[in-house]
Amino acid sequence: MFHLLYILAFTIIAFLAVGNLIRSLLSISTDYQYSANSRRRPMEVPHPEFLDASGNVIEEPLLVMKSIGVEDARQQLESLYKNQPENPSN
Repeated sequence: MFHLLYILAFTIIAFLAVGNLIRSLLSISTDYQYSANSRRRPMEVPHPEFLDASGNVIEEPLLVMKSIGVEDARQQLESLYKNQPENPSN
C-alpha cells in the first residue's frame, strides 16, 4: 500500500518539476526574444574608475605590474619604511 502511495507522490512531484522546467524555459525564451528584438538599448555607463577628471573614458591600462625579485621588493619596502615620517597624523 505504501509503495503505491510513494509512486503516486513521486509521479506528482515529477510532473510539477517538469512543468516548472518548461515554464522556466519558455520564460527565458521570451525574455531573450524581447531583448534581441528591442531596438532601443540603454546606454552603457562605464564605471567611475574608468573615467578621468573631465569625464572621458580612459583608454590606457590602469595597472601595469612588472615582475621583480624578492630581494628587490624587500629593498623597496625597507626604503619606504625608513622614509616614512616619524609622527603620522591620524
